[in-house]
Amino acid sequence: MTSRVLLLNVTFEPLTLVSPRRAIVLLISNKAEIVEKRSSAQAYHSERLIIEVPSVLKLTYYVKVPYRAMIPPLTRRAVLKRDGWKCAYCSAPADTIDHVIPRSRGGSHDWSNVVASCKKHNIVKGDRLLSELGWTLRFTPGPPRGSFWLLRSLEEVDPAWEPYIESAV
Repeated sequence: MTSRVLLLNVTFEPLTLVSPRRAIVLLISNKAEIVEKRSSAQAYHSERLIIEVPSVLKLTYYVKVPYRAMIPPLTRRAVLKRDGWKCAYCSAPADTIDHVIPRSRGGSHDWSNVVASCKKHNIVKGDRLLSELGWTLRFTPGPPRGSFWLLRSLEEVDPAWEPYIESAV
């Protein structure tokens, strides 16, 4: 289970993930209210208070979010996550990434040219084009979509977050 807390705007739009400590500060200062409680009883104690760490918080005021790029940063882990940890060529478990058009042949390092690959197919492909090998991709690669990626949470998702994340996709 993740220790982060999902922070929603007053409109229930997901904004970001905050630390449990930041969540408690927002609660104490009346800047946020609890939407979903956490099933595990992690709590902060003071002399007079015991505050349980929530799973989802909602701000009590509207925050105008400046335009942010809808395309998350391209990382190895993000590519593997986007492709479901499956090789784009054979559906076996993937542990590397591969440039569809090799960089040595002018291929770019962007979401539309990078796929997850198993080591076997990555080595066999080398710096060749798919047409030279007679291979095809299982899908057309592109940038991932949805607020899950905007939150940059690539590890675990608390089940209590799903209704709020899915509604923003």
